[in-house]
Amino acid sequence: MERPALNQSAAPSPCDEPWVDVSVPIRDGMVHWPDNPAVEIVQTQHLERGDPATVSRLSLGVHTGTHVDAPAHFLRRGAGIDRIPLDRLIGPARVLDLGEADRIRPDHLAQIEIHPGDRVLFKTRNSRFWGDSRFRADYTYLSLDAARHLVERGIWTVGIDYLSIGDMDHGAETHRVLLAAGVCVIEGLDLSGVERGAYDLVGLPIRLEGLDGAPARVVLRRRRPEPTEVR
Repeated sequence: MERPALNQSAAPSPCDEPWVDVSVPIRDGMVHWPDNPAVEIVQTQHLERGDPATVSRLSLGVHTGTHVDAPAHFLRRGAGIDRIPLDRLIGPARVLDLGEADRIRPDHLAQIEIHPGDRVLFKTRNSRFWGDSRFRADYTYLSLDAARHLVERGIWTVGIDYLSIGDMDHGAETHRVLLAAGVCVIEGLDLSGVERGAYDLVGLPIRLEGLDGAPARVVLRRRRPEPTEVR
C-alpha cells in the first residue's frame, strides 16, 4: 500500500538528501518519437579549430527527451508551455513503482490514495530503455481509463519514464483527457536512480512562447518522513 497523499502545499522538507537529476541527457542522434525531428548537434565554431570560442547549434523537437507537454499539444486554442502554472512543477511529489506492468490500469491505482493537487511520477520498466538507441514501441503507458481515474481525483501533475504518457494507437485521447482537465504532463523521465516514495520535485520547461511543449530539467530530492504525532 502506498503512503497517503502528501500535503501538496507544504514547503520543501529541510534535509541533507541530495538532489537527483532524473532528466535524460540531450545528445546528438538520441532516440526520439518516430515522426518527430531528429536531434542534431553541430559545433559551428571550436577553440581547437582556432575559433575564438566554441559555439554549438542544437536542432530538436520540443518533445525530445525529458519534456513537459502543453495543452496546445493536443487541444485547439490550448495554452502554450509558457503558461503552465509553475506550482504544478515545484513541490512535493510521489514516485510510484509499477514494476513490469505493460500498461498502467485503474486497478494499479485503486489502492493508492490520490488527492486533489497530487503530483505523481510513474516508474516503470521504461527507465531501462534509455540505454537503447532505437525507439521502443513496447513501452509502458498510462491507459485511457487510468487517465480518467487520475482526472476524477483532481491530480495536478503526472509523469512517466518514456517519450509518451499514452500508447502508440490511442495516446492522443489519453493526452486530451489529461490536458483538458489541466493536468501537467511530464514525459521522458529517467527514474532508474530513484526508489518509490516521497520527494521534492523541481521540473522547469524552457520558456518557449506559445509552443506545444518544451524540454525540461527535472530533479528530485527525497523527503523526510512526516514526524509521528506525540500524544
